[in-house]
Amino acid sequence: MIQPISSNFSMAPIAPLAPIDGAGTGGAVKGKDFRGVLLDNLGEVNRLQQEADQGVQQLLAGETDDVTGVLTAVNKAGIAFDLLMEVRNKLVGAYEEIQQMRV
Repeated sequence: MIQPISSNFSMAPIAPLAPIDGAGTGGAVKGKDFRGVLLDNLGEVNRLQQEADQGVQQLLAGETDDVTGVLTAVNKAGIAFDLLMEVRNKLVGAYEEIQQMRV
């Protein structure tokens, strides 16, 4: 027989999130600013692209037989670049929206 759904379901209360890097505590924020994080990520995407390119060159020259490793590096670089482009598109969209604001 089917059991009816009971209404005595209870959840534990959700605790508030702790501030990250001193944000909201009145002190100086520790860590990198947005520009620094963005530049670090650009450097990481560039590094992944270079590793993938180097792996393809080695595979074409016959210096390696690790096709799986090269394909993995190419896919990682492609995904990182796609994510970077999505972040760029969101930033451009936000900038255009701010430009259209009336003051």
